[in-house]
Amino acid sequence: MRHLLGPRRVLVVLLCLTGCLTLNGTGAAAPAPGGERDRVAFAQRYHAVQHGGIVRAANSAVTCRRPPARPVIRPVRRAVPRPAASCADVRRGGPGANHDFEMFYADIDDDPNTYNSTAGEVRLPAGSKVSYARLYWGGNLRAGERKRAKDNGRVLVAEPGGRYKAVLADTLSGHGVSGVTGGTDVFQASADVTGLVRRSGAGLYTVAQVNVAKGHSKSGAWGGWTLVVAYENAARPLRSIAVWDGFGPLGGPGKQRHTAHTVRMKGVPVAPGADGVAGIVAYDGDRGLKGDAVHVSAGRGRPVPLSDRVNPADDVLNSTVSEPGGPARRKPAYANTLGYDSDVLRLGDRLRGQRGELTVRMSARRDAAWTGVLFAAVDVRR
Repeated sequence: MRHLLGPRRVLVVLLCLTGCLTLNGTGAAAPAPGGERDRVAFAQRYHAVQHGGIVRAANSAVTCRRPPARPVIRPVRRAVPRPAASCADVRRGGPGANHDFEMFYADIDDDPNTYNSTAGEVRLPAGSKVSYARLYWGGNLRAGERKRAKDNGRVLVAEPGGRYKAVLADTLSGHGVSGVTGGTDVFQASADVTGLVRRSGAGLYTVAQVNVAKGHSKSGAWGGWTLVVAYENAARPLRSIAVWDGFGPLGGPGKQRHTAHTVRMKGVPVAPGADGVAGIVAYDGDRGLKGDAVHVSAGRGRPVPLSDRVNPADDVLNSTVSEPGGPARRKPAYANTLGYDSDVLRLGDRLRGQRGELTVRMSARRDAAWTGVLFAAVDVRR
């Protein structure tokens, strides 16, 4: 049983130069895009029950360059100690947040026509067939510079060993959102790239021209991309696989803040003893600013925290790209992404004794962030 669901076809008008390629799930031309929304409730994008699983590739689009020339007084919510370490030490995983530094684009290619480009690996087990793939990208348009929102819905993607192809968003949210902090202009965009990934398979994918700002501000410069891939494989357990997405602020100061988002992933049942993974994509989480967490439960069971050695239970939104086991390849592979989280966390036996549909609760007491994507693959026990 497989369903492709697009409950929120919010589209953006784009102009494309000759030779620009737009992709949908079959590799054909995408429909003409058309508008934006500042907040989108989480809803199911894809669901299947099949032998297989879900993987993702991800990377941030900006990184630190140097401390700002002049100190900036930061709001209370940003009370992360300014690192004594250099930018290089922070990239290796040291403490530090994007507002501590002058931020600049990460750019790994030799193409003078791109100002940012980073790569991440899609790791598929041998014999797998891609059943669905979706690319998400987003970030802050306002830091030391201010980017034009009209470029939010277009990125360049190069498959393993391939050349850049322009991909246009079929869903675009955000822009103009002051959110939980002043001085931000945030967005998330996404596109169905099933055809591209099905043809190209496993390997390093490069994504360029993510429309995020560089420079320095109190709110910081941040952004990145995540490619979520569901696959079929007869050698893998039978699993319920789902991708949900939305967009909205989480945490931060003020009476109107949203301290938690709870998503009941309908159609993803958890049976006693079932294992699996849950993944999250979030923007502007600061390492060391505690109080943000991800809890899971099944049915009416008690929520339990998800964490691992990279993601502490009280600081899950800590600027990491992580997954169980050895890390997938990335270029560059900075341990502290300075404001971009794309994490896959194993359920293990945390839901032992619980039964019912999987519920994920994301919360933040002090940190200010935006949540964008949830995905899961849970064993089906019959």
